[in-house]
Amino acid sequence: MKARELLERLQARFGDRLRDAVVRLNEVTIELAPEDLLETCRTLRDEKDFLFEQVVDICGVDYIDYGVDEWATEETTLTGFSRGVDPKTAGRLPGLEEDLSVETPQQDRRFAAVYHLLSVTHNHRLRIRVFAPDNALPVIPSVVEIWNGANWFEREAFDLFGILFEGHPDLRRILTDYGFIGHPFRKDFPLSGNVEVRYDPEKQRVVYQPVSIEPRVLVPRVIRGEEPEPMALDEADDSDGDAGADADQKE
Repeated sequence: MKARELLERLQARFGDRLRDAVVRLNEVTIELAPEDLLETCRTLRDEKDFLFEQVVDICGVDYIDYGVDEWATEETTLTGFSRGVDPKTAGRLPGLEEDLSVETPQQDRRFAAVYHLLSVTHNHRLRIRVFAPDNALPVIPSVVEIWNGANWFEREAFDLFGILFEGHPDLRRILTDYGFIGHPFRKDFPLSGNVEVRYDPEKQRVVYQPVSIEPRVLVPRVIRGEEPEPMALDEADDSDGDAGADADQKE
């Protein structure tokens, strides 16, 4: 089944329930409201026109700085040392004199969960995007009861982005440490983290302490050699003549 045909079937079946539906790079992406997610997913799994038996992946997305860039992309060879000096995005490390925080600035439609579905029967794929209605406490229904394989995917999105999946049977961290503070894939999470780990010889154990890394801009350093001074046209002609004379003498 081609992507365009799948899109037409989705539009005919779900109608206004689809907040958005597009085909890009021969892949179909639809957007749903959280309250429509479970019913729609059951239909996509069970009805013979779709039969999406498998959820391949579920990931979180943070759109807080979507479309915002602090890096100059023009004439980079001349301005390589000045790119990224003025912070514009939320993920920049604050100064050490500032209080480290994991608070989330409010912005409409910040957190989303993205589902990648596969129909083995029809050999087609589908991407579903669902935005959490509340940025301060992003909650999206869990699809574990529909696809058991979603269990650890949702735990990962919770751990890294702080997205809560309502109805999940065991929603706890899966990648970070037990006492980890915050969610490291959020765009406003400090690039160097909140704490660092070191061994304390007096206490004879590993201890946590506030991060001590100096804030800096990670701009690749470009080392250029000395450029030769420009040569005038008449000097270039004389140089060519001398080279020719030297060649004649060698012969």
